[in-house]
Amino acid sequence: MTDVKTIKAGESLESITLPPVSRIDLIKYAGASGDFNPIHTIDEEATAAGLPGIIAHGMWTMGNLTKLFTPYLEDGLVTDYQIRFRGMVFLDDVVTLHATVKDRDEKTVTFEIGASKQNGDTALKGEAVYELHGA
Repeated sequence: MTDVKTIKAGESLESITLPPVSRIDLIKYAGASGDFNPIHTIDEEATAAGLPGIIAHGMWTMGNLTKLFTPYLEDGLVTDYQIRFRGMVFLDDVVTLHATVKDRDEKTVTFEIGASKQNGDTALKGEAVYELHGA
């Protein structure tokens, strides 16, 4: 496992590939988030809205990105997190999460973060600032 305390600019955390997006993932997320927009759970509603099928909540994808930092909870915490949505995630898409060091100093590590789909399309990209404990 990468050592977040000594990681350098240009180096990456270990990528995480999520299982294919399932309807139950989105139903559970809808319940947890309170976002019951039917384009995320009901095929007919999604197609009526002009979509090819139901789409994952953007915040579901964004929330999953934080899994990149879970192995490093003892070393620090994410203090700033910004993303831009770049594309939709559909049922059965396989999403890979990634983070590469953009900059660092003694106290913080700034990561370029992103989520891409199995076809290479970017679902979202952004930046996370990770503050090291005791720095």
